[in-house]
Amino acid sequence: MNPDLTLIPVTILTGFLGAGKTTLLNRLLAASGETRIAVVENEFGAVGIDSGLIADATGRPDITVVELANGCVCCSVRGEMSRALADLAERRAAGELHFDRLLLETTGVADPAPVAQAFFVDEGVRDRYVLDGIVTLVDCVHAERQLDEQRVAAAQIGFADRLLLTKTDLADAAQIDALIARLRQINARAPIAPSPTAATEVRALLQLNAFHLDEVLEVDPGFLAGHHPNGLARSGQAAPQTDGHSWNDDVSSLVLSHPGAVDLEKIGAFVEDLLERYGNDLLRYKGVLAVQQRAERLIFQGVHRIAGFDYGRPWGEAEERAGRIVMIGRRLDQPAIRAAFAAACA
Repeated sequence: MNPDLTLIPVTILTGFLGAGKTTLLNRLLAASGETRIAVVENEFGAVGIDSGLIADATGRPDITVVELANGCVCCSVRGEMSRALADLAERRAAGELHFDRLLLETTGVADPAPVAQAFFVDEGVRDRYVLDGIVTLVDCVHAERQLDEQRVAAAQIGFADRLLLTKTDLADAAQIDALIARLRQINARAPIAPSPTAATEVRALLQLNAFHLDEVLEVDPGFLAGHHPNGLARSGQAAPQTDGHSWNDDVSSLVLSHPGAVDLEKIGAFVEDLLERYGNDLLRYKGVLAVQQRAERLIFQGVHRIAGFDYGRPWGEAEERAGRIVMIGRRLDQPAIRAAFAAACA
């Protein structure tokens, strides 16, 4: 199949200022092998890529495209992002640019929500690209203060499909443990691990399939942990509750579970009401449910008010037909949502 006729997979790289995005970007390019990557930066300024830049490929003032020595492409965008992405895809289809995947690095103070939404609502983008996953880097030294002072830091963590810890060598074990507990409180869905250095682990970040309606649903706490930066395997324990400390981040996680099948009409009304009440504040949500009179599992996910639903593989004879939903959002009324979900499952 001609690769220019298929959707282009996209990885969004985000994280607060100084978290190490450019370092990981260089690792991704170095580990790309024969995969040609188009790197897009939506901010003014130098890219900071280690590879030699060999050619300026456009004269547009708002988009600067340069070809890298390893066959990848770098694009610095200072105008409207959706237009720039559509332009890159058109030039790829015309044979002017050659790349297999796109890596989009956001600014350190950007909320990733508008960027992610473009891949669902903007026809010029959604018809050419498919969002593969959002990777967020977290600075172990400064993240606690950033979360206290910058709301966008929590939004970046809430949107993540993978949370990668940086500067682990500059923080002690207690500091890292406290940060991991806080990250889990904000995002109960994304695995947490140190930022990788091995080429195979780095390349794996480009194939998360996190926005595909597939069979993988990482809401079980057992899936949440990566490895402790000091090499010790971590279990998926819940965030500890300590006297005198309040988790007051705007963004938090909510996991809903039901041990049996649900009525499709009732659960549909629950989701519809949920999006009506909280759609603007729901960053990410994903779920799998057993539906009465259906052999297949119902899989859904969404960003804000944009949701996708599909039926997956049938439940196995030995499998427990059960449902799980994880939501990550701002200022969610968790008791009210739990009560509404329980009523829908009754």
